[in-house]
Amino acid sequence: MSDEDVPETIEALPLDSWHRGQGARMVPFAGYHMPIQYDGIMAEHLWTRESAGLFDVSHMGQLTLSGADADVALETILPGDIKGLAEGKMRYSLLLGQSGGILDDLMVTRLPASNPFEEAAGDFYIVVNGATKWDDIGYLHEQLPEGLTLNHRGDQALLALQGPKAVDALSRLAPGVEDLSFMEAGAFTIAGVAAWVSRSGYTGEDGFEISIPQASAESVADALLALPEVKPIGLGARDSLRLEAGLPLYGHDLDEKIDPASAALGFAVPKRRRAEGGFPGAEQTIGYFKDGPPSKRVGLIIEGRQPAREGATIYAGDRPVGTITSGGHSPTLQKPIAMGYVSTDRSALGTALEVDVRGKRLAATVVSMPFVPQNYVRKGAK
Repeated sequence: MSDEDVPETIEALPLDSWHRGQGARMVPFAGYHMPIQYDGIMAEHLWTRESAGLFDVSHMGQLTLSGADADVALETILPGDIKGLAEGKMRYSLLLGQSGGILDDLMVTRLPASNPFEEAAGDFYIVVNGATKWDDIGYLHEQLPEGLTLNHRGDQALLALQGPKAVDALSRLAPGVEDLSFMEAGAFTIAGVAAWVSRSGYTGEDGFEISIPQASAESVADALLALPEVKPIGLGARDSLRLEAGLPLYGHDLDEKIDPASAALGFAVPKRRRAEGGFPGAEQTIGYFKDGPPSKRVGLIIEGRQPAREGATIYAGDRPVGTITSGGHSPTLQKPIAMGYVSTDRSALGTALEVDVRGKRLAATVVSMPFVPQNYVRKGAK
């Protein structure tokens, strides 16, 4: 038997039996058995838009980084402003390869003294994508200097509570979470369990991500599900929600051949870093931001009822100009939407294009993203 014939090992989430007990349909994803749906993707999507959906994202990689000048070290790997990150604040960033391609997108938080990971004030908590976490950990070990400690917090589960009623629901179990602003985090207790809670998520809705010990995951999930606003939500609705929010998914809309400028992620490479450089692929990345990349990630509205899926070719007349990277039916808008990459000369808002779907050309128009307004609660907002 060759290596290719050896079946891939699919791991179980800490809440695997809990999901099955809730009637979840489980599918392989990122090396784990994951719940794709419980009551149906459409119903779960709309529930999250209207109330509060509970997602299990424990396949993600949770890391802590400690040691002197860890922020300086991170800025040699990430193009974000890590030095300027205050305690309890988090930032979206990118792990870049030497050619400027995106190896992963991730979240970085500077920890305060009070945190359940028992790290010192000023250390970092990092969340990376599940499908790339082992490569990310290896890359970080290679790139970070000696004297820093990178720990994979494999004993932690990660839940996401998303939707407009998430704050009302969670605040009854963890008073004080309502005071967090978007992209802030802190230590709380939920159902007697020490938790690290951030006001963040990947649905475009207000909500929270909750890191807890795996051994306590079921009791916390039960406590959340007992709240009338909360229902369990699967991967299917998570994907349609993030697409409506215009959020790229690594391995689909982002990969090692795509640079931050092409991906329309300019906010992840702030002015200071563009001026200073000093991160992998800086020359090419900065050049693309200055002069423009050859292609750009855009949003598309597809005419008719048939959605355009990943891999479909985008045309301007008879000329192929790009490819769909994510697409599907929007439950909120009740029409097909997609995102993809097109040549920069065809990326302006309002540009009329066509998408080849099973040999049939469907009319498409470049539109701004997000497709559905994001509802993050920022400092000063009510």
